[in-house]
Amino acid sequence: MIPNQNPEIRGRTTYQKWLASEGLPVLRDFYIPDIREVTLYPWERKGGRGVYLNLIGTGEVNDAYVCEIPPGKALTPERSVFEELIYVVSGRGATSIGWADGKKQTFEWQAGSLFSPPLNTWRQHFNGSGTEPARFIAVTTAPIVMNLFHNLDFIFKNPFEFRDRYTEADDYFSGKGQAYPGRIWDTNFVEDVRSIALYEWKERGAGARTVLIELCENILAALVSEFPVGTYKKAHRHGPGNHVIVLDGTGYSLMWQAGETPRKFDWHEGTIIVPPENWFHQHFNGGPKPARYLALRWAGSKKFLGMRKVYGVDESTKQGGDQIEYEDEDPNIHVDFEGALAPTGATCEMSAVHPFCSRKVAS
Repeated sequence: MIPNQNPEIRGRTTYQKWLASEGLPVLRDFYIPDIREVTLYPWERKGGRGVYLNLIGTGEVNDAYVCEIPPGKALTPERSVFEELIYVVSGRGATSIGWADGKKQTFEWQAGSLFSPPLNTWRQHFNGSGTEPARFIAVTTAPIVMNLFHNLDFIFKNPFEFRDRYTEADDYFSGKGQAYPGRIWDTNFVEDVRSIALYEWKERGAGARTVLIELCENILAALVSEFPVGTYKKAHRHGPGNHVIVLDGTGYSLMWQAGETPRKFDWHEGTIIVPPENWFHQHFNGGPKPARYLALRWAGSKKFLGMRKVYGVDESTKQGGDQIEYEDEDPNIHVDFEGALAPTGATCEMSAVHPFCSRKVAS
């Protein structure tokens, strides 16, 4: 006979139990209105301030936290066998990376930078300002790693060196990279994702431009996308764990399960939203300038496949894909969009691609 579980831990995953031991609040919702303003708390293990974002759409395949380094200070050195993608929200500083007995190399970062400490390397983050805090958000694979191994010593005290991930090359974090077909940029450091070059992805909607970013041989990957004033992207669905961080612009997103009424989420710079697995979602530029966002994604790598179901994110549902074409969407979606534009002074720029556009009808 199997003994009864302790009622205090029944139904909780290893990761959830570890979160409880961290002594930080855990925010759980579909989205956070502004990661620049979210309240942070003293974080003993890190040596800074922070909060966990355990958003509903992650499906516990990945998770996120926001961390702040006090002026003139540094976080505690650490290593782990889960991956981590870091986006710098504000401030400037530097990070030191290396193996336990190897040379350490240090690179500088600023607001807008994106990087990933290679797996299980020792890393320490420093604030480069003596007067202002530095804040970043990190998306990690801690949930799936902890739930798989359920041994914290293996995760935080493992001496194995993944030399295929970090070579100690002097130019490892120089920002140089390699472009590949399919709008892919393979690099180890992006100085500023807010200005990185993008490539046309017309299948995703009016004027859509994108770049897919591979970092440090991870399965976690990133995507930067931008779409013009007076437009919106086609609705689609995919797997869990896409942390969408708004870099610029204002607008809103709709999210819904098939057959249900869409939920609306307004956004601006600093908003983060995570669509749940298999939920349709659609992003609308409701402001006077192009809208750009960064998505930090579970198993988004194009080099290391096999970790997730492959969705047809730019293929019509009529052909077995997971995208709703403009002509197949609820007509009220476009009507509502044109109504949302009116107070901003922007005009709909979709007459060439959308069958329900009022400007098309008028012509």
